[in-house]
Amino acid sequence: MSDNLTLDFTHREQKPLHEFTEQAYLDYSMYVILDRALPHIADGLKPVQRRIIYAMSELGLKAGAKYKKSARTVGDVIGKFHPHGDSACYEAMVLMAQDFSYRYPLIDGQGNWGSLDEPKSFAAMRYTESKLKPYTDTLLAEIGQGTVDWALNFDGTLSEPKLLPARLPNLLLNGTSGIAVGMATDIPPHNLKEVAAACIRLLDAPRSTTRELCEDIQGPDFPTRAEIITPRQDLLNIYETGNGTVRMRAVWEKEAGNIVITALPYQSSGTRIQEQIAAQMHAKKLPMLEDMRDESDHENPVRLVLEPRSNRVNLEDLMSHLFATTDLERTCRVNLNMIGLNGRPQVKDLRGILKEWLEYRTETVRRRLRYRLDKVEADIHILKGLLIAYLNIDEVIAIIRREDEPKPVLMKRFKLSDIQAEAILELKLRKLAKLEEMKIQGELKELEVERKSLQRTLDSSQRLKTLIKNEIKADAEAYGDRRCSPIVARAEARAIDEKELIPTEPVTVILSVKGWVRSAKGHDIDAASLSYRAGDSFKQAGIGKSNQYSVFLDSTGRCYAVSNHALPSARGLGDPLSSHLNPPDGATFEGVMTGEVDAIFMLASDAGYGFMAKLEELYTKNKNGKLVLNVPKGARVLPPAPVTDPGQGYIAAVTSSGRLLLTDSKEFPLLARGKGLKIIQIPPAKLKAREEYVIGIAALTQGESLLVHAGKRPLTLKPEILNNFCGERGRRGLVLPRGFRQVTWIETVKA
Repeated sequence: MSDNLTLDFTHREQKPLHEFTEQAYLDYSMYVILDRALPHIADGLKPVQRRIIYAMSELGLKAGAKYKKSARTVGDVIGKFHPHGDSACYEAMVLMAQDFSYRYPLIDGQGNWGSLDEPKSFAAMRYTESKLKPYTDTLLAEIGQGTVDWALNFDGTLSEPKLLPARLPNLLLNGTSGIAVGMATDIPPHNLKEVAAACIRLLDAPRSTTRELCEDIQGPDFPTRAEIITPRQDLLNIYETGNGTVRMRAVWEKEAGNIVITALPYQSSGTRIQEQIAAQMHAKKLPMLEDMRDESDHENPVRLVLEPRSNRVNLEDLMSHLFATTDLERTCRVNLNMIGLNGRPQVKDLRGILKEWLEYRTETVRRRLRYRLDKVEADIHILKGLLIAYLNIDEVIAIIRREDEPKPVLMKRFKLSDIQAEAILELKLRKLAKLEEMKIQGELKELEVERKSLQRTLDSSQRLKTLIKNEIKADAEAYGDRRCSPIVARAEARAIDEKELIPTEPVTVILSVKGWVRSAKGHDIDAASLSYRAGDSFKQAGIGKSNQYSVFLDSTGRCYAVSNHALPSARGLGDPLSSHLNPPDGATFEGVMTGEVDAIFMLASDAGYGFMAKLEELYTKNKNGKLVLNVPKGARVLPPAPVTDPGQGYIAAVTSSGRLLLTDSKEFPLLARGKGLKIIQIPPAKLKAREEYVIGIAALTQGESLLVHAGKRPLTLKPEILNNFCGERGRRGLVLPRGFRQVTWIETVKA
């Protein structure tokens, strides 16, 4: 450090760190709330928006002017009034030019200013051009008439208006949204004619309630023409409390059997909606929808066409499902938070907003009239002085020619004020004509009439109200239009249950030995003859419908449920069941059950125990399954057998030593879980040594035959032969003929 440099610490301020940081954060918070994020109730604008509008007016970019590059406007705004980033400033400018974002746009843009699908896809500021819309006259027309207070800009070289003299409650007309520190605002747009009618009602009847004002203001009016389906009472609650939500729904119509969507909810993206619908189609959750295409163009900004699979599809139900599952129906938050005339942020009700704005408007008009009255009185004062000069023109000329300082002489001789004397001295010779004197007298009379009219209006609150009402009516007539968002009563959207979406088709569910599964259309499938992976083969098949569930039984006695619709097609080799479920380590899948919910299946272990169970009792949403069959130690689970007639048929059980027993199915109870009852007797020693065990079970109805396989040798046992093998449950059974005592599996066949 140089010896000549000294630091002065005599006036430093010392503060604890926590106090300094707390104060700094509070200062920042108040700056964000008051000077960035929240709109002012007077003109409905945030500071950056106000500065953009004012800068454009100063550049001469009124509605009748030529377009000018947006970069020029942004440069003026950030260079003169708003020292922040140019991209943020330009984005605020773009928002005010988008007719799908603003109900009454403030800026007339030329070029790419974004689209409904991609609001932020606008071109760079060096490519676009802009000027102000005619509507901005309601904000700017009175700015030079003494109506607003002015403040120095950030560097103190220029003045800018603190607020704009809005002739309409722009805050409600265009709405706004913003996030500050600890608070936010979400004000929806409204219809100009409705708001104007409410203002006039409140001027005529200052004690009008919010409920009465809502007779004029039906609800928000968004620029995208979507329906508002929020009930009237809920809308009234929003306007009474300043908080709530508005639900919007897309508008659609039937055209040549197709669904044509012509309007989307506010701030919804058509591209996003198409992605949502496409995802459901890909996931097979919209089988009744054949195709979807976007036919939007310049003349039809929104035209999404949905083509149903057939004319039997209920379009109302389909759209109800889409409303419930996509952005075709959307909720918009309402939070009427704004900066009031007292400079403080507050959530206000509808009546409070209009009442406070009318106070601002009344004061603005009063200031405008007073400003004009002062100017009229000043002009009258000057004209009276000029008239004195014309009446004494020769003497005035003589004094001016004779005196070195004629002003004080004129003031003394004709009792003139300094302003009047100065006006006389600045007269040009051509103004000394007789015709000019008559013109002054006529102008003086007109100004006197105007002065009296202004004074009467200022002195009468009723005249002032009438003037404000007439101006609001004129602006409503000039800029008002019909409501865009119809308010209608609609039934609540309901997503179609997945089962209802799935077509009802006959399917065969095929399970392989190694646990691979697939689903084939139809019930006449020869599952054993299908192709399988190397080392794999057919295990079991179940027949059902595509909108039903299949229940899989594993080697631990656990059951798992999978929708048939979710299973892969049999055109391929299938998927491993482990990709759909979470079986225990080492467990294998032993069988499949599918059909109606009241279908009955016989569950058994090769220890000779089993029971009957209803299919719906085996359903579970748990991918880890649920334990249904208790398997004795050392025993194995047998493939389940469908029981078509539990009250009339038989349960057949065959052991590995060739013993067969048929038992009346009535002897087996319906259980939800358990070990079951003894089906056929096997000596414990042989069972423990695995010398004899149950090979398979089958359920037979009256008249069915039993096909027994011993290797490649089949044996068909017809009903008259099977009668010899009938016996009580738990008996030993009879031995099959010689050559069929090494049974590999059994199955039922029609007689």
